[in-house]
Amino acid sequence: MADKRSIFEEVSAEAKPAQTPKGGLIDSAAKGARGAVRVWLMVLFALVVVMIAVGGLTRLTDSGLSITEWRPVTGALPPMSAEAWDVEFEKYKQIPEYQLQNEGMSLAEFKVIYWWEWGHRQLGRVIGLVWAAGFLFFLATKRIPTGWTGRLLLLGALGGLQGAIGWWMVSSGLTGTMLDVASYRLATHLGLAFIILGLIAWFVLKLGRSEADLLQARRGREAKLFSMGTGLMHFAFLQILIGALVAGIDAGRSYNEWPLMGGQFFPPTAFDLEPAWRNFFENAGLVQFIHRIAGYLLFAFGVVVWMRSRNSGNSQTRFAFNAVMAMMVLQMLIGIMTVLYSAPWTIAILHQFGAVVLFTLILRARFLAQYPLAQSVRG
Repeated sequence: MADKRSIFEEVSAEAKPAQTPKGGLIDSAAKGARGAVRVWLMVLFALVVVMIAVGGLTRLTDSGLSITEWRPVTGALPPMSAEAWDVEFEKYKQIPEYQLQNEGMSLAEFKVIYWWEWGHRQLGRVIGLVWAAGFLFFLATKRIPTGWTGRLLLLGALGGLQGAIGWWMVSSGLTGTMLDVASYRLATHLGLAFIILGLIAWFVLKLGRSEADLLQARRGREAKLFSMGTGLMHFAFLQILIGALVAGIDAGRSYNEWPLMGGQFFPPTAFDLEPAWRNFFENAGLVQFIHRIAGYLLFAFGVVVWMRSRNSGNSQTRFAFNAVMAMMVLQMLIGIMTVLYSAPWTIAILHQFGAVVLFTLILRARFLAQYPLAQSVRG
């Protein structure tokens, strides 16, 4: 017969109830090195921002067609001898850009544009290696948070697709009478870069907070403000694509006055090309006009969203939309300066970088509308 136990007997250490993991059951299920993965994504984010800037400079310096072949592996090595440089130069001499625009260019001048394009492609390879090394490491060590494997794999897939689209873009300028790459292909290339950048930024924001915190915060989401922020994000993305069309045909260097164009509101040469649909993609006056009007509409909608954000009860959310509004004003001013000074590369690249900053700020404001930060009752 078992010995009777006193009701005053102390419970031993072995009899202690199981402890709930810190952070709750949600976070205990979502195991993984969230902080480390987040740092890795922040490195990728920075590299993509640099890539967009280098790509813009490659376009502004007319360097994008200097390498006439797509060699993802062997192309990592530049010409290592005088003979190899001569071979590359001879290949460049066979394309329309040299024959119709740069005939008589010296080898020294060719090397300048070659190094720009080689650096652009090399940076793409670096980004791919950083993604692959990080993804495989976190996968092998089982440190990817639950539910994140597919998302991180998607980034790699989009990066590979971006490389293929980059060559599709370059190939459009190697035959016929094209002096530059096709503007709609340039817009596709830049658009995908911003999609990748946006996904990385969103992932960084989500990994910066625990799953339990995000679930709790979502209960206080501001649905209307989030919806308007989503619309603003899509509108800004559309304006970025139109900006790529402007860059693709150097439309920013025509009609260098503001607010009029050729002394009137609507450019006088807007429909000079035949058939008429070509003007929307190839007519410098009309494309710049569309970019201007889209900019005005984007700014007006931004003001509406900002005014709506003033009603938010969360101070951090209001501040995020204040930052968006301030950047929109600055970006519009830079855009006007770009036109007035005939799009010099210094101001043009600043305008492109401004688009990166604005797009990222919109994403952050949208995120805080969806997942507001906790604050005291006093706000």
